[in-house]
Amino acid sequence: MKSFEELGLDTSILKALKDAGYENPTPVQEGTIEWAVEGHDVLGCAQTGTGKTAAFTLPILQRIVGRNDKGIKALVLAPTRELAMQIANSLRDYSKYMKVRHTVIYGGVSAYEQIKNLRRGVDVLIATPGRLLDLHNQGHVFLGKVETLVLDEADRMLDMGFIHDIKTIESLCAEDKQTLFFSATMPPDVRKLAMGILKEPKQLDIAPAEQKVDRIEQEMYMVRRDRKRAMLNYWLENNPEGQVLIFTKTKRGADRVEEDLQEQGYRAVAIHGDKSQGARTRALGDFKRNKARILVATDVASRGIDVDQLPYVINVDMPENAETYVHRIGRTGRAGAFGKAISFCCEDDRDILHEIEKHLSMELAKTTDHPFVLQDNVLAEVLEKPQRGGSRSGGPSRGYKGRSGGGRFGGNRRGGSGGSGEYRGGGDSRGRSNDRGGERSNERSGERSGERSGERSYGGGNRGGSSFKSKERSGSGSSSAGGAKKKFFSGVAKKK
Repeated sequence: MKSFEELGLDTSILKALKDAGYENPTPVQEGTIEWAVEGHDVLGCAQTGTGKTAAFTLPILQRIVGRNDKGIKALVLAPTRELAMQIANSLRDYSKYMKVRHTVIYGGVSAYEQIKNLRRGVDVLIATPGRLLDLHNQGHVFLGKVETLVLDEADRMLDMGFIHDIKTIESLCAEDKQTLFFSATMPPDVRKLAMGILKEPKQLDIAPAEQKVDRIEQEMYMVRRDRKRAMLNYWLENNPEGQVLIFTKTKRGADRVEEDLQEQGYRAVAIHGDKSQGARTRALGDFKRNKARILVATDVASRGIDVDQLPYVINVDMPENAETYVHRIGRTGRAGAFGKAISFCCEDDRDILHEIEKHLSMELAKTTDHPFVLQDNVLAEVLEKPQRGGSRSGGPSRGYKGRSGGGRFGGNRRGGSGGSGEYRGGGDSRGRSNDRGGERSNERSGERSGERSGERSYGGGNRGGSSFKSKERSGSGSSSAGGAKKKFFSGVAKKK
């Protein structure tokens, strides 16, 4: 293994790394920093939490050390505000002994201070695509001198619909620029995008599944669909210590979990694309400082959550695919610590369960020792191996079923109508949830609308994205379609 000294970094950078407690480079850093310092384009695939930020920020700093010329020399694109701020904080730490001017711009807040920082002069700019293009179109950002372009978490940017923005931004940078392209996964569309931008790149692929789950204990709790809420309460009652990160599939579901956990006396906060930037920042801050024990998040908003010593991740809703599952559980078991990942697997999750096991090349523990277990005949059907490799085509829908016209828990608690799922509102005449497409579309577009349509007059807050307004929770929750607030859990409230 090479040391940081052997990677060709300046002494000022090495001193900052020592102060930050870095002793040896991680595999992704060892594999890519030297290439980047030499000026090559780089295509790197490595999971979140493996040191990718340093893998691209250190070569940027090396390239501009000792320079005094004006203009933006490096641009880092990130899919979410939280990740952009995390990158900016890391860059600040690594450049503490250098005269490097950097700033971060993102949507959901007033652009006034961001414009002021740009006018003072910037060497390195970290940005989300929507706000960057807005400020460029208004004449506040000039990218013609960008020598290094970085795309971080490019797979998520594609999921959020940023591909056209990325191509536009890439065309505004210097033609002979160096491009560093990092992604947690490398599906065909990500690779196609990369190869359309990169020039003869050096490539590194760190196998994500094997690297991230070896220190994580994984359990699938086989739970009846209509008892997931009770299962969550049961699990929390039996595991009263340690912080918990809970994943839901939709923003509406995250709000419901947050509200109802607060009603039960738990210190819970939620983060998703419809929350205002202030609310998101406070929620993350409370969780990182352990002022809140539980953080509820959607997949998009979770990018940028970096909490060491996080003991538990709970998938209340199963993810869309196996790679997302690996992303989620990779939030625990970091920094050499062991972690535990709990997933609530119901009647509709047969295909994704087997897809995950196939992806990880292992059979996961199935827990049935709890009061809300699937009935024997349903359990046998869920555990039955697919005949053709676990393909989800033709299999049952994983959307939560409900009853037309409202369902047991009041249908759409935001005031809509239709059948109700476990954490979802809305349904068709057959009781199937119709939130899957709409919520995912809103989740993907939430960042973009918050950045692009909401701040042209420099007003704060997310003004676009979906039809649900952002607001901070007081703990009292909202009313259901039927008028009365429906209880998420039953039983005695927990004490703070």
